[in-house]
Order: sequence, then C-alpha cells, then structure tokens
Amino acid sequence: MSSDQGWFAGLDPGDADAAAERVRSGATETPDDWPARAVESGFADDAESYYDALRDAALAAAREEVSASEGADDKQLVHAVRSMDDCERTANELAERVAEWAGSLYDDAGTGVSYARNLADRDPEEPTERRLVSLAERVDDLAEERDELRGFVERRAAEVAPNLSALAGPVLAARLIALAGDLKSLARKPSGTVQVLGAEDALFAHLRGRGPSPKHGVIFTHEYVRGTDPDERGSAARALAGKLSIAARVDHYSGERKPELDAELDGRIERIRSRGEDA
Repeated sequence: MSSDQGWFAGLDPGDADAAAERVRSGATETPDDWPARAVESGFADDAESYYDALRDAALAAAREEVSASEGADDKQLVHAVRSMDDCERTANELAERVAEWAGSLYDDAGTGVSYARNLADRDPEEPTERRLVSLAERVDDLAEERDELRGFVERRAAEVAPNLSALAGPVLAARLIALAGDLKSLARKPSGTVQVLGAEDALFAHLRGRGPSPKHGVIFTHEYVRGTDPDERGSAARALAGKLSIAARVDHYSGERKPELDAELDGRIERIRSRGEDA
C-alpha cells in the first residue's frame, strides 16, 4: 500500500475477501487519517462504517491465517502424535480395568494391553463375560489405532522435519514439535530450552527452589541420553539438544537434508561416552 492510498482504496465495500487480503498484505511506514481517506474515496459513508469494515476485514484475515496455520503439515503431525499418545494412555488404563475384572473370572488372567488384546478373541459364554470381552475389544481397537497413528507419524515426520527425524527418530521429533507448538516455534528455541522440553514441572520446581535443575526432558527417551553413563548424561543431553536445535532450524528454513549433522552428533556422543569409560 503506497502512502497516497487508504487500506481499502479502489475496493468494492461489499468485497469482504478483497478487504481481508488488503489487511494481510497492506503496509505503510507513515500514519494517516485512514477513515477520512475511506470516506473521500467513497468506500465508507463515515468513520464509524470505516471502522466496522476494518474490524470485519481484520477478523476475516485472522480466521484465514489461523485456518492456514492449523492445516499446515507440522500441525497435522502434532495432532497425530498427541492422538497416538492419547490412544496409548487410554488403552493402558482400560487394560488395567480388563485385568482386574478378568482376575475375578479366570484363574489364568494376565495383565497389560497384550493380555486384553488376546482376551478380545475369546468367545464369551455368558453375559458378564460378554461385557468383559467387549471391553477388551475396545482396548484392542485403541491399540490398533495407536499402531496406525505411529506409522503415520513416522512417515509424516520424515517429510515435515527430515533432519530432526533422522537425529531424534520420527516419534521423538514429532513430540518435540508438539511440545513447542509447531516446527517454527521449535526452530526459534535455544538448545537449552529444547533440552528440557517435557520437563516443565521439574524446571518450575527448580526455579521455586524446590528441586534440582532438570538435565533433560523428553529427549531422555533417545538412546544417546538414556544409554549414556549417568555421570555423563547431562553432557549427552546438551550435545543432543544442540544438534536437534540446528536440525529444526534447517528443516524450518530450508528443508534440505544435511547428513553431516548425523555424523557430527555421532562423533560428539562417542567422545562423551569414551570420557565416561576412562573415568
């Protein structure tokens, strides 16, 4: 928008889409009496109608931006990994109920999701058993959905964040993106923040003087942290978080696959682990 134009110069007052686009793309370096310009151009009858049109256009532009953001591939990945975790949690909770109920009916009752899935194949002989088997079938359905979602996450994460997925593994990469909110937000976080994502409760407790500073958050599930000597885990977590931060930035800003990041991380962890072995 040039300095001699108003926000809605040349637009039909009834064209809400064009007005919303002008709000999204318009810009000016100097202020002006935009309501007066709108009235002069015939776009609005008075200042009040101008502000009404501006409000409607701004809301429409915001709705479109939110819709586009929510439909982005990284947001779909966030929904998928959160749904996968919800299925996992719910299946485990129901499996506990199935095990408790089955224990009152069968001498050979087992526990866990695997037992519930096996029980789902049982042919019930009476109404109580039928209800138990039906509940076990729900566990089986949730576990199946969890597995399908995991497959989707593994495929989509490699497309959305190829470098992050290669270094962290696709599921951990998706969880980091979900914890940050989206890939853009993760790419903007310093490595120290990435290191403790998922450990917010412990971090806040530390800040209140009620506990030690956490060395790692969800990245503990990575073999490079979990599989490193406890005395060196802090160093391993810092090294991993540093490379993951770089990977997220590369994925967000260019999307180019950089295998050298893998080699650099492997070498760094090898040195950290050998230091622990020499101690």
